[in-house]
Amino acid sequence: MGSISAAHDVQSLEGVNSSSNSESSDLLNLGDDEGWQDVEPDVEDIKVTSLFGDENFPDINSMLRHCRISHDFDLLKVRNDLDLDFFGTVKLVNYIRSEVKKGNKQPDISTRAAFGDEQYLRPVVENDALLYSLEDLGDDQTGTMHEDVIGESTAHAQQDTGAVARVIELQEELERLQQQFSEYRNTVSKILDQRWSGTDDVEPSQPNHLTNGNAAAPTRDDDSHYFTSYSYNEIHETMLKDTVRTDAYRDFIYDHKHLFNDRIVLDVGCGTGILSMFCARAGAKKVIAVDNSDIIDKARENVYENGLGEIVTCLRGKIEEVSLPVAKVDIIVSEWMGYCLLYEAMLDSVLWARDRYLVEGGLMIPSHTTLHMAPLTDPDYIADHVSFWQSVYGFNMTSMMAHIYDEVLIRDLKSSILPADSQPFLHLSLHHTIKDDLTFCAKPFAMELKEDIDGLDGFVLWFDTFFLPSTTDIVPTRARAEDWVRNGGKGVAFTTGPGGPETHWRQGVLLIDHGKRSAQPLKKGQVIHGGIGYQKRADNERELDIQIRWDVAGTSEKGKQLWFMR
Repeated sequence: MGSISAAHDVQSLEGVNSSSNSESSDLLNLGDDEGWQDVEPDVEDIKVTSLFGDENFPDINSMLRHCRISHDFDLLKVRNDLDLDFFGTVKLVNYIRSEVKKGNKQPDISTRAAFGDEQYLRPVVENDALLYSLEDLGDDQTGTMHEDVIGESTAHAQQDTGAVARVIELQEELERLQQQFSEYRNTVSKILDQRWSGTDDVEPSQPNHLTNGNAAAPTRDDDSHYFTSYSYNEIHETMLKDTVRTDAYRDFIYDHKHLFNDRIVLDVGCGTGILSMFCARAGAKKVIAVDNSDIIDKARENVYENGLGEIVTCLRGKIEEVSLPVAKVDIIVSEWMGYCLLYEAMLDSVLWARDRYLVEGGLMIPSHTTLHMAPLTDPDYIADHVSFWQSVYGFNMTSMMAHIYDEVLIRDLKSSILPADSQPFLHLSLHHTIKDDLTFCAKPFAMELKEDIDGLDGFVLWFDTFFLPSTTDIVPTRARAEDWVRNGGKGVAFTTGPGGPETHWRQGVLLIDHGKRSAQPLKKGQVIHGGIGYQKRADNERELDIQIRWDVAGTSEKGKQLWFMR
């Protein structure tokens, strides 16, 4: 490998080039063999890994020749045909290696767009010798390397008065290579920083014309932040280990294979690909899995590892922006539900996909959801997590209570602390729901107390999810998921409420801030009336504000409060 061998030669000669004048004189004394002992090349066993496998080759030309003969792939021809610069060639190499790693030995290289994503600046093979040699690949590469020139210079050092010039030439080449790869590393680091932080690179020294010369604060890209949060294993492990959730999807799909047989399925927000693979195993003709986070790369590997690559196609991007390989799909499956059902606003994208791609009469999975609320009375929780701050080892730490009543808390509660039956206040049929249904100001509720309570501490929210096999099936207003199958309901259902097994969604807890006024005791039979509203944040539609207005007739227990989910 010309550039690497040259670099090692120069490293061996660096002491010669930077030595004292007397040492330089000794070097130029061609009658003294001793001055050339360090010029002998320090040969390192360098291996170049094939683009299409694990085979190693002694130099880049042997590897490229192997690719041409065994895989009908000419790197230089592709580079020239696509008019790739240095970084474009780096992307091409890393793209091919990543595709081969996933099992695809015939990656699409017909256009630069296939590997235009800047993720391909990140090396796939650690210390990839091929990347270090890209600059040395001329259009008419013949395999001639600098080693022969260096060897000849060394063998005839006493007669070759141009040796010092050669040293200088090699030194300059080393510096050029170091600079080249320093820029490469900086570029990769910059791109990754931007991707992970979700911010634009704003030079503080450059004034922004929109702020009259004052440096503008970087604008947070909330979509990037949202999708990045789903790029890591932990969140997917949590969801997959939620057997209530995952079993419900699996059981519905496997128990209704006749619905999937020879059908085209779209999986919106596919994550690890688990739902796509369920559908493929159930007999789907084609499954299109879409996700806009880095997890799509793992999903693609999972699909190939399980022999489903001919059925499942993984696409990266927002469903609103990607181009599907089909005009219409028969079924849309998605696990879109967030905390308190609508946090993160993923349902918006699922409804968009339904309107754009689902055939008339096509199936939505899940098909229905219902939001519930109930009053909360839990003095022990208030004492442990709120009043606790009033005296901590004898110290007043009430400053820690700031905003403690403002945020929706995610907790798993027992049904015993709910003094009334829950009230369903929002019903969604995924076949008919529109985006405007997802925000509302005052859905009415009325909850009759089943027991006396010392005070109303707050409210609890959760949702039920239903998987029904026909677009004509309905869920009755008072239906509850925990009783659905037992009462003869079709399909599958699960609840995230206190009446069922714990899920990763748990319940949303909204604590009432009574201020300086204590909560009022309430009696069995009294009814809590009011209205509840869900609104998206104006500056970030994936965040949620929840407002409740309530009162109990004949008492001073009434109020209005806003909680947020960030």
